[in-house]
Amino acid sequence: MADGSLFNKIVPIDIEKEIKKSFLDYSMSVIVSRALPDVRDGLKPVHRRILYALHDQGMTHDKPHKKSANIVGEVMGKYHPHGDSAIYETMVKMAQNFAMRYPLVDGHGNFGSIDGDSAAAMRYTESRMAKIASELLKDIEKETVNWRPNYDDSREEPEVLPARIPNLLINGSSGIAVGMATNIPPHNLTEVIDGIKMVIDNPEVTIDEIMTSIKGPDFPTAGIIMGDTGIKNAYRTGRGSIKIRSRYEIEERKGGKNAIIITEIPYQVNKSRLLEKIAELVREKKIEGITDLRDESDRKGIRVVIEVRKDTNVNILINKLFKHTQLEDSFGIIMLSLVNGQPKILNLKQVIEEYIQHRQEVITRKTTYELKIARNRLHIVEGLRIALDNLDEIIDLIRNSKDYETARNGLVERFNLTEIQANAILDMRLARLTGLERSKLEEEYNELLLKIADLEDILAKPERVLALIKEDLDDIKQKYGDKRRTEITLDYSDYNEEDFIEDHEVVITLSNRGYIKRQPLNSYKAQKRGGRGISSTSTRLEDFATNIIVTSALANVVFFTNQGRVFSVKAYQIPESSRQAKGLPLINVIELRPDELVTTIVAAKKFDNERHLMMVTKKGIIKKVVLSAFSHIRKSGLIAIHLAEGDELQGVIRVDGDDQVMLATSHGFSIIFEEHQVRPMGRTAAGVKAINLSKDDYVVGIDKYRNGADAILVTEKGYGKRTPLTEFKIQNRGGKGLKTIEITNKNGNLVAFKVVYPEHELVILTSDGHIIRLEVKDISIQKRYSRGVLLMKTHKEDRIVGVARFKIEKEE
Repeated sequence: MADGSLFNKIVPIDIEKEIKKSFLDYSMSVIVSRALPDVRDGLKPVHRRILYALHDQGMTHDKPHKKSANIVGEVMGKYHPHGDSAIYETMVKMAQNFAMRYPLVDGHGNFGSIDGDSAAAMRYTESRMAKIASELLKDIEKETVNWRPNYDDSREEPEVLPARIPNLLINGSSGIAVGMATNIPPHNLTEVIDGIKMVIDNPEVTIDEIMTSIKGPDFPTAGIIMGDTGIKNAYRTGRGSIKIRSRYEIEERKGGKNAIIITEIPYQVNKSRLLEKIAELVREKKIEGITDLRDESDRKGIRVVIEVRKDTNVNILINKLFKHTQLEDSFGIIMLSLVNGQPKILNLKQVIEEYIQHRQEVITRKTTYELKIARNRLHIVEGLRIALDNLDEIIDLIRNSKDYETARNGLVERFNLTEIQANAILDMRLARLTGLERSKLEEEYNELLLKIADLEDILAKPERVLALIKEDLDDIKQKYGDKRRTEITLDYSDYNEEDFIEDHEVVITLSNRGYIKRQPLNSYKAQKRGGRGISSTSTRLEDFATNIIVTSALANVVFFTNQGRVFSVKAYQIPESSRQAKGLPLINVIELRPDELVTTIVAAKKFDNERHLMMVTKKGIIKKVVLSAFSHIRKSGLIAIHLAEGDELQGVIRVDGDDQVMLATSHGFSIIFEEHQVRPMGRTAAGVKAINLSKDDYVVGIDKYRNGADAILVTEKGYGKRTPLTEFKIQNRGGKGLKTIEITNKNGNLVAFKVVYPEHELVILTSDGHIIRLEVKDISIQKRYSRGVLLMKTHKEDRIVGVARFKIEKEE
């Protein structure tokens, strides 16, 4: 019988419907009461409860720290019936300056590290509210927000905080609910406030206009955001992805080695795991060239040192690290938050509008509350004024009353007062009857009238409420505003980089030890011949400049090596240096082999099929290749000429079809022949004989014959001359050539020659790094057999190593 009655109480239900209903209830609970922040104060329930408990316990920024266990117990017992470790972990994150852009808890003790170390147990650490967090709770006692019962109905907790700071944007938020997630990055307080004020001043403002103030996320760990495409997508649609890179610099070490110094890493990246990953890649030989890896970080900041082998291209290594490790990380932005209890994806302007609306409501409710308090006080003051005007009569009435209630009723009836006013009169102290107190009462009465009129005016005029919001924002900005930490830079995959480069003439120099640098041409002034020259670089004696070109910042700089290979980079991609700096190792710009040297640099703004490059080797072999063959040079380089054993590529020039080519040798011989005597060949071909060289002689340079021009010849001891090209006859390719300059012990072997016009200028470099700029017209004209005059003084060990000419070396 009992079994039958029990069976009658069983209600059959559809399991599918029950699971749907239960899971929906669970998911809504997670969405609304756990994982997503409210758009108004940017807080999830647990954060809000921690801050309110700190406020309720008086654990503000100006009070001593208290044990974290104390506050965790308070939150758990009164507001948040979940695990103590979950509450403590949340509080720890609120105190970490690498996790929150503007920490809301002021922690004392071990609160964890960027290496993923956990905080000390809550019984060891101490906490209190951070100063900025008090702005979230300001005016909470003035009926500014709605309250709801806590979990056991024993007290009330705020549904939302008044939020005088725009916390959702400045601190961001991340959380995974059921079927949805949020990931809002932190921003700079100063920028956000400027953006909010833009929306207040002009509700029709566009998101692009707001972005002139709010430029993008600003992470506590700084770093570099690559490009703004992802930022624009996120601000316009609520979704976007950004790339964050570590900040690094290259330090030069002894022995020509380099070290990469990492000083900032992407947001939410665990530094120790990052280092483990780099070490793992080195062990697995996926990345080569790293000789040492160590963490020198301290309380002043991050410093990770990656020492690099001498022959390693640092730029390539860095790019590999960016590709394979979290030195470059992406941050997927999802601007999802609760709006009126509903999860919504908002764009930037909508987030700001929701915040402004919340602050309007808070200020309206605060004003209403203050108006109610002022009116109540005015009511009492009016009763006290009546009492003072009828003092003797009131005293008699009170004296003749048998009890408090009789006295109160008598006052109400006799003077037409309310019970509240009668109670105030009966509670009045005798000291209030003095003349001074009476005048104070009158003063308070007048002040209350003014205050009530002002508060009523605020409630009547929405523009005054907006003005008060702006006042609050300005105060917050002045108190807590700081500079942006995260740099937003160009992502070269998103932009045509050249659109951002201002074209100007530059001098590019390359030393024999492989240091390259770029300088503006205007950093040199023309000097008279025979001067000492100004120092172009602070180099060691054995490190001297071998190449110099003057070109456009937007031109391609094409590098030809002694091994017959060719590389290309844009001039502006070569780092700019001061005159005294020795520049950057060339191996950081192009992928040279350990025993490979760049012998010639050529500038070309465009690669076409009309013009050719003419190359000559030290042993007098010449070759012509169409310029367009070099338009797509791989980062690892291309073969430019096939060289015989022991030969090297010595010089390269551009030719246009009907040119005549002039070569000169170290023993002072030269030859001029028609360009068409050299037929165009493939890129990897070997070439044909240009000049018949005597023993120990070699080619020092190549240039084009020009009508009315002169040949400038410069010897290693600083002597030189200008000889008209009319003194040289045109010969056939492969001949011995003509004597061009008298070579003696005094002037030394010929090191360079250029074809010039009188209006040109020259730059001459010496082996110890001195540089002089001369006007060609100042160099005397001499015959073919003469030895020249002194152009630049050189000391015993010093010698001339390079000559460049302006207005010709650049693209014509």
